[in-house]
Amino acid sequence: MTDQTPATPTIQPIRIFDTTLRDGEQSPGVALNHTQKLEIAHQLARLGVDVIEAGFPIASPGDLEGVSRIAREVRGPIIAGLARAGRADIEAAAKAVELAERPRIHTFIATSPIHMSKKLQMEPDAVVERAVEAVRLARTFVDDVEFSAEDATRSDWPFLARIFKATVEAGATTINVPDTVGYTTPEEMRALFAFLKGELPAHVILSAHCHDDLGMAVANSIAAAQGGARQIECTINGIGERAGNAALEEIVMAFHTRKDHYGFETAIRTREIYRASRMVSRLSGMPVQPNKGVVGDNAFAHESGIHQDGVIKARETYEIMNAELVGREAAVLVMGKHSGRAAFRKALTDLGYDVAEDRIKEMFARFKDLADRKGQIYADDLRALVDSRTDVPQTFVLEKFQITSGTDMQPLAYVRVTTPDGPREATSSGDGAVEAIFHALNTVTGIAPELEVYRVQAVTKGTEALGEVSVNTRYGEISIHGTGVAPDVVEASARAWLRVINQIVAGLGKSRQVSQTTV
Repeated sequence: MTDQTPATPTIQPIRIFDTTLRDGEQSPGVALNHTQKLEIAHQLARLGVDVIEAGFPIASPGDLEGVSRIAREVRGPIIAGLARAGRADIEAAAKAVELAERPRIHTFIATSPIHMSKKLQMEPDAVVERAVEAVRLARTFVDDVEFSAEDATRSDWPFLARIFKATVEAGATTINVPDTVGYTTPEEMRALFAFLKGELPAHVILSAHCHDDLGMAVANSIAAAQGGARQIECTINGIGERAGNAALEEIVMAFHTRKDHYGFETAIRTREIYRASRMVSRLSGMPVQPNKGVVGDNAFAHESGIHQDGVIKARETYEIMNAELVGREAAVLVMGKHSGRAAFRKALTDLGYDVAEDRIKEMFARFKDLADRKGQIYADDLRALVDSRTDVPQTFVLEKFQITSGTDMQPLAYVRVTTPDGPREATSSGDGAVEAIFHALNTVTGIAPELEVYRVQAVTKGTEALGEVSVNTRYGEISIHGTGVAPDVVEASARAWLRVINQIVAGLGKSRQVSQTTV
């Protein structure tokens, strides 16, 4: 009788290429300033990603400086700058990453028949020549060059093999195969990578970049790895152009949880996943759907009585991975108004935060105020408190506010704000309490952003839960996003609005220019 037990697969490493700061920032309504991008980049480094695609340097002087700042300050991962296959783009990318500990230039050109004929209006031979010239130029600046064939999954396979071979000979070290419009299937993706693996030299790293238009980005990425990809390009929470990208957290945990089946592992520190998810959601203004895998609020929740009974008896009956493994829980569960500064500092450390001593005093004061108003403070409350810390100059500071509202009356808001010229007060009306307080803050500061998106969610459960407000705004040709956290939703709204105004004064925000990158 033969043994039918499958053999344990040889474990293969998979590089994680994070493009949250480039492709992820192309999500409609997302507007990250330099400080926010740097904060996310540092978290990505803590998370353990292999490559951070920091941006598209040619887009604007601000984008170039943003990538440069990440290259200067973030150590550990490779720092990549994206560039079209042209001299100006590549020189801008080279300048942006020149001070990185491990720089990479990522250059691309479209290869599908429709893109070459309709968008580029170039013959295939000219496309190959342009790609080779771009890679050769990039190699004069850095040793690590990645080449991407935009819309690769709708390209002719023999042509892909031809252009990839030519760019490898020109010096490309990583070859990326993007499913730019989310068109392919897992079976096709696995077969394509198996084909390319047989066509290219063994030392070349094959990479996959999948979009989620048909909801298969994660499945296609995993299939690519099964076909021979050893780098997966993805984003935190799956944010990105149109329907988004493959979600980093889902790919990583699929490989981790089913290592016995896939035979892949990554260098990701999984306990940093939830923190990264929360940070990107807060700074981008894009909430995570409750039923999303790994990081959604319901990912480890059990409503069914049968499920609850099973989890109580043995967690593994209905949970295939541990919540603590992705940073969803911490040893510190509850704190209160009697907790001291040492306990507060330890709680932050247990949650994975490294807060400078000069910030502890300020944050501890906010913690004590919150504890007095709310009572019990949970891990998610502490995360929200830390994540809402000030990262822009505080030109205007909310001292106090008061709302008068009720049936058959127009809401009125009174605010008192510290300004460079001293305290100022204003009273304004609105269709609701939130609009009234926004108008009052506009009056006090003399700055009136235009509201585009308003979101509110509870940080924890219960009537005493913290409210987290997120606003996406427009001020001229600049997009600015702000968040605020407080036990009172109107106060949280005021803090979010004032954060936007302070960013405007500081010259922060994102130009509303149309991106030309669609890899």
